[in-house]
Amino acid sequence: QVQLVESGGGLVQAGGSLRLSCTSSGRTFSSYAMGWFRQAPGKVREFVAAITRSGSNAYYADSVKGRFTISRDNAKNTVYLQMNSLKPEDTAVYYCAARLDATYRGSYQSQYDYWGQGTQVTVSS
Repeated sequence: QVQLVESGGGLVQAGGSLRLSCTSSGRTFSSYAMGWFRQAPGKVREFVAAITRSGSNAYYADSVKGRFTISRDNAKNTVYLQMNSLKPEDTAVYYCAARLDATYRGSYQSQYDYWGQGTQVTVSS
């Protein structure tokens, strides 16, 4: 069983930055490919970014490409989401997720085995 705990959310003005962290319990973090998703009020949860087990490859939704960066530190059992140039439309609850099957890019929720509880990000205009 893997437990994921997100942190780093908050309120920021448009154009600002935040860094989200997601820390995993257990000793097999490097066995999991990781992803970030988000859900805005009244909308379905959507893919934001994914990263391979080693961190050598990352994938992004078009809406965040060039502004967000996903990374991981396997020694710290943590995956990060650096968010720059934030926009009001980035307001959402952000979730991290882990999957053992690392095939494909990991842009679908159904590919993930474990989820965190989410952290709120609010971007004011």
